[in-house]
Amino acid sequence: MDLFKIITEIEKVDPEIYDRLDSRRRVFKHFGLAGKAVTAAVLPGLVSGIFQRAYGQTSNLSPDIVAVLNLALSLEYLEYYFYDSGLKATGLIPPADQPAFVKIRNDESGHIKVLREALGSQAIADPTRAAFDYSGAKGPGNGPFAAALVNDYALFLGSSQAFVDTGVRAYKGGAPTLMPNKDLLEAALNIHSVEARHSSHVRTVRRGLAAGQSGQGATTIAGDLNNLSGKTGRPKSWISGTDGGGPSPSTTPSTAPTYNAGNPATGAPTAIFFPAESNTTHAGVDITTNTAGITPAAASEAFDEPLDAATVKSIARNFVVASSALFT
Repeated sequence: MDLFKIITEIEKVDPEIYDRLDSRRRVFKHFGLAGKAVTAAVLPGLVSGIFQRAYGQTSNLSPDIVAVLNLALSLEYLEYYFYDSGLKATGLIPPADQPAFVKIRNDESGHIKVLREALGSQAIADPTRAAFDYSGAKGPGNGPFAAALVNDYALFLGSSQAFVDTGVRAYKGGAPTLMPNKDLLEAALNIHSVEARHSSHVRTVRRGLAAGQSGQGATTIAGDLNNLSGKTGRPKSWISGTDGGGPSPSTTPSTAPTYNAGNPATGAPTAIFFPAESNTTHAGVDITTNTAGITPAAASEAFDEPLDAATVKSIARNFVVASSALFT
């Protein structure tokens, strides 16, 4: 067991891991002493105790927190196996773009490790690649997104954008439930920010591809508002309004629910509700009428909106084989 390698992997998605354990200096000091006094047989138990201290998991987690974390874990598996499949598909991802998607896939793997460690024995089992049908057909493999993992790079990028944007909204939607547990909330928000960067990168590559350039050669944003949707659209690096329904608004399933309202869609300023990404009102203030020169598009771009668990599951179930228990 390479303990330091494990912690290094976790540090990539949770930079404050050492603060949770102890100060960095004292952690290494303790590990150094332990190496002299602890046998290899005892070391796994020591490691387990260390991470229980860091994240306060297992029996201390409420059912609601377990549900939020397992939903996040399910989404991470959906993304991990999608990117892994894309990287293994011959000739799908251009060589210039492959290193970035290797990094994104490995990030998802790191997120999975952290979430599984936090959940302990309450984590869902690894569903394996066999649980997913990324075509959107729930099993047969002949849905509208089938070519995304075969020979349609533009559709691969569009699917990637929809998956990661769903995940970003899901993490934000689950944040209120995690608030009683500061450590878990911080870890989830750290993952949330990384997922947002993944979305930004995918959108950048989509713009470059739409302009006939290498995916890494992003075009300027000018004019993108006129062509946000469709797999060959040129999205901004952030969500604008409802993004024209996303990369595949007219298919069944559609990417539109990723950007539309959840349930409930409206509520009092102090209530938890899930408006569409085109929302312009926050804390009871309509930004477009209270701030000069702010357009609805600009107002919507200034905020990310959360999405409720039920809506997230309804989106994700389109890409899981019917026999799977994921997202139920």
